[in-house]
Amino acid sequence: MKILIVDDERAIRNSLGEILNDEGYTTDLADNGQTAIEMAGKEKYDAILCDIKMPGMEGTEVLERLIKDGVESAIIMISGHGDIDTAVECIKKGAFDFIQKPLDLNRLLITIKNAAERTTIIAENTTLKKKVQGNREMIGESAPIVHLREMIEKVAPTDARVLITGSNGSGKELVARSLHQQSARSSMPYVEVNCAAIPSELIESELFGHEKGAFTSAIKQHKGKFEQADGGTLFLDEIGDMSLAAQAKVLRVLQEKKLSRVGSDKDIEVDVRVIAATNKDLKEEIAKGNFREDLYHRLSVIVLHVPSLDERKDDIPLLVNHFIGQISNETGLLPKEFSPEAIKMLQDKSWTGNIRELRNVVERLMILGGNPVSEGDVKDYVFLG
Repeated sequence: MKILIVDDERAIRNSLGEILNDEGYTTDLADNGQTAIEMAGKEKYDAILCDIKMPGMEGTEVLERLIKDGVESAIIMISGHGDIDTAVECIKKGAFDFIQKPLDLNRLLITIKNAAERTTIIAENTTLKKKVQGNREMIGESAPIVHLREMIEKVAPTDARVLITGSNGSGKELVARSLHQQSARSSMPYVEVNCAAIPSELIESELFGHEKGAFTSAIKQHKGKFEQADGGTLFLDEIGDMSLAAQAKVLRVLQEKKLSRVGSDKDIEVDVRVIAATNKDLKEEIAKGNFREDLYHRLSVIVLHVPSLDERKDDIPLLVNHFIGQISNETGLLPKEFSPEAIKMLQDKSWTGNIRELRNVVERLMILGGNPVSEGDVKDYVFLG
């Protein structure tokens, strides 16, 4: 664990350094704010101890600069008796904690331990987010995918509602997540609902929430997906399977930006960007009386079509390489090469299950095939349709 100590008083600086070194920490010392900022920009510290009262640049300014520069270290402010109000203000601005002078050794060590653990958790979460986002990366350089990316870049920064169309397994959920991540709402909740997976009698409660006692199993109040996504994005996957009654309520929320929970007449205002997706032809569903035309027009301000894998077979070599690395990381399987002949056979195949099917096939060939995976392996282990 590495700690930066920032204090203009040499005696305090050195004594803190000695105490923490004795406790097994590695320490660096800075005698002014500017030096501390430069050091924090070059080194990763688990915690930074920073005095508030310093000549030149005060601790509050150091804190603001470190936060602005995106330093992930836990910043602990050291305050004198007269600096308590300032220390509390520092907490509001992003400091992890403050310690009052004269320093209490036990309090100091406990705070530093908690701060270091917090920094570790943040680092782990950042790594996990990158891994998750990497797993959801839109892979491909074919013309349909390049066009889709360009459309996402144009549409994402707006609050326009988007209807995503495409067959099962083509990656509609990746497009929805990309729209959210590239929007101004990216720091707010992203909530997914698979409308096809929720029984029709429960969909209203799932979307809009319910009050305690609204029905037999409603033993406590429940916030629905719209409320959970307040300020962020709600992705309604397979919206073509939603009941007409639920469609009417969704239409009301889109029109009035308010909802009422099941069992309540009270209106609740919500600020949600709705992105919907379907593998059905909604115009055909409208003609059959299965989908509301007014809701369709509300949802389809922008329509984005996700091409099937058969429409973008040039991307198969890139996708195979991507899945090899992904599967190897997730399962521990050793990466394997795929021969050009094997890749050609995969490109010649009809992919009714789209990207999802290709990933499963790559995993199967990594388990059962040789190294490199050969044309014969593809013949033996992949159904060629």
